Amino acid sequence: MTAPEFSRPIALDTIGDVPRTVTVEADEAERAALAARFGLASIARLAARATVSLRSGFPYAEGAVTAAVTQNCIVTGDPLPVAVEEPFALRFLPTDMASDSEVELDAAACDTMFHSGGAIDLGEAAAETLALALDPFPRGPGADAALKAAGVIGEDAYTPLNAFAALQALKKT
Repeated sequence: MTAPEFSRPIALDTIGDVPRTVTVEADEAERAALAARFGLASIARLAARATVSLRSGFPYAEGAVTAAVTQNCIVTGDPLPVAVEEPFALRFLPTDMASDSEVELDAAACDTMFHSGGAIDLGEAAAETLALALDPFPRGPGADAALKAAGVIGEDAYTPLNAFAALQALKKT
C-alpha cells in the first residue's frame, strides 16, 4: 500500500484522555497530488483543525475540514470554485478490528477509520472527509442550457412510464 498524499500521523502514545487541539494543512505538492487522486481541477487550500483524545479507550477526533477547491462542471467542463467547511467526528480503531463482524458505535454516530501501527493519520482523515463532502456531479450555471442545446429534453423526461407512453403513442400512428 502506498503512503497517503497528505499524511499527518499522530502517535497513539501521545493521545490521552485530556483533549488537545491539532491543526494540519496540506502543502502545494500534497494538494496537487490529492487533486489528481480525487479528479479535481485544483485544491487551493486544505486544512483541518481537530480535538483529539481517547474515548472508551480509542482515539477520537472531532473538528472541521476547510478547503478551497476547483471542480469541473460535468456537463460543460467549466471550472467551479467550491468552498468546503465540513465538520467531522471520527473514531479510530485498530485494523484488526475491521474484520470483526460487530463493532458497536455509540449514540454520537461518529464515522470510523482504521489504523495500523502506532499512529492515526489526521491528514488522510481530512482528505477523505473532503472527498466525501464534494458534490460528485457538480453542475455550473450553464449546464442546463448546454444540455438543452445538445437536445436533452430533461432528466426526468424518460421515466419508465413516460417511455411506455411514448411507445404507445407510436403504436397508434
